[in-house]
Amino acid sequence: MIRYTRFFLIFLLSVIVFGASAQSTATSSSPYSKFGLGDITPQLLPQNIAMGGIGTAINKISGYNNINVINPASYGTINFTTIDAGFYSDVVGLNQVNSSGATVNATSGNFRLSHVVFAIPVSRRSAFSFGLLPYSEMGYGNKQTLSKGFGTGSAADTSAVNYIYNGDGGLSKAYIGYGFGLGKHLLIGGNVSYIFGNLQQYSSTEIPTLFGTLNSRVENSMSVGGLNYDYGVQYSFDFGNQQQKHLVLGYSASANSRINSTNNYLVSQYSYDASGNQNLATDTLINHQGAKSKIQLPQINHFGISYQYDLRFLIGADYSMGKWSDLTVGGVNQGLQDSKTFNIGGQFTPDYNALHNYFARTDYRIGFIYDQTYLNVNNTNITRKAITFGLGLPLAPNNLSFYKINFSAEIGQRGTLTNGLVKENYVNFHLGFTLNDKWFQRFKFD
Repeated sequence: MIRYTRFFLIFLLSVIVFGASAQSTATSSSPYSKFGLGDITPQLLPQNIAMGGIGTAINKISGYNNINVINPASYGTINFTTIDAGFYSDVVGLNQVNSSGATVNATSGNFRLSHVVFAIPVSRRSAFSFGLLPYSEMGYGNKQTLSKGFGTGSAADTSAVNYIYNGDGGLSKAYIGYGFGLGKHLLIGGNVSYIFGNLQQYSSTEIPTLFGTLNSRVENSMSVGGLNYDYGVQYSFDFGNQQQKHLVLGYSASANSRINSTNNYLVSQYSYDASGNQNLATDTLINHQGAKSKIQLPQINHFGISYQYDLRFLIGADYSMGKWSDLTVGGVNQGLQDSKTFNIGGQFTPDYNALHNYFARTDYRIGFIYDQTYLNVNNTNITRKAITFGLGLPLAPNNLSFYKINFSAEIGQRGTLTNGLVKENYVNFHLGFTLNDKWFQRFKFD
């Protein structure tokens, strides 16, 4: 146990240090992250992501305590001190048809902290949980070049004008929650979360080949911080001689809270020297600093159902609705539409008790996602489709300690090539390490 615990603590400290150093960097490479608050990150761990992102009606998985932030009612089944931490990586291919009809391709990748979450049982049917997860990601950059004519006759100058758009930053979610059981079948829980971070967006107009021209840049940034609330319930029906089969119905929601935002708006002019290096800004046309405003978050509802045969298999489905048409920043509606997401998935464990066949004790997971996102660009709905799969790799237990490595992958597609839009082909990888251990326990000796 000491060997595994030392490894986990070193791993956990590395995750925290890395995450702290990477909080301010962009972790998305999608042009669609420019809208709203950026790409919203599902509050799920790798074991749930591998099963298509199901979670509303999920609590324990394969006998392991699972910290399921998307439905805090699930904390009521946690009876071991549980720690889960991990990383995330992705590769995104961007495709777009240009004005001449040719398809332009680009590829990018990212790597970041995925999550650090904890849960500690309070009684036989209750536990509290706390941790840190990403809430949204913003990271994009694109340039559009148009030809403009200056002068007349032989003096005409057809210097190109570049319109450059960039954005970066992200929001994080620190939460603390509590879940408990009422009777044998009902679980209730809630989270209080603090959403915080910074988002920056820039738009520039440049004439790079016309020496001496003043270019302009608009910088719009906001610093976000405020409380949000999650709540949920689960109800289980138990079957079988030893009640090893469970049908679980779940509901959870994220409230439409109002959080604080401090906004900065700057319009400046700048030029390039003869070597093509950007000079310091020569003039500031507008400089509004520290304007206070509110962000109205949407109500997000999750409905789920799952069926589990303990230590053998689990299947489930989720349906989520996000009222993103209500999202406002500083009283200005962000022009998004309501989202709808379908998640289907499950896992299978061939033989949990196999002594000499490691792969029989491994969890095999698969799932599917269909997401009608909150984006409608150029009168086109932006949808996302993905398949997911993963493994739960158990490590040798020791006394009252249980360890598992969870790996998941998501292969998907978002957007379209029609109407001048961008089509994304992506692969996401998630790696997490789960510890279940008996802490704060008194031992008696004769």
